[in-house]
Amino acid sequence: MKEIKITTEYIRLDQFLKLANIASSGGEAKYLVLEYEIFVNNEEEHRRGRKLRHGDIVTVNGHEFKVVHNGERN
Repeated sequence: MKEIKITTEYIRLDQFLKLANIASSGGEAKYLVLEYEIFVNNEEEHRRGRKLRHGDIVTVNGHEFKVVHNGERN
């Protein structure tokens, strides 16, 4: 599982996809959210504005990413 560090309280799913280098642009992130199976904490998610917070697990195409605030581990 790869940890993706954020410095704010939350990050939107579409921004997260760009930060994690899963999407290269906002348009690509929008497409991924609508067309691919993306899970947040094991629940399928199709809202690109979904707020992700410290400890959330995002699964895209079988790859898991953990949202970590300021490098904290939990």
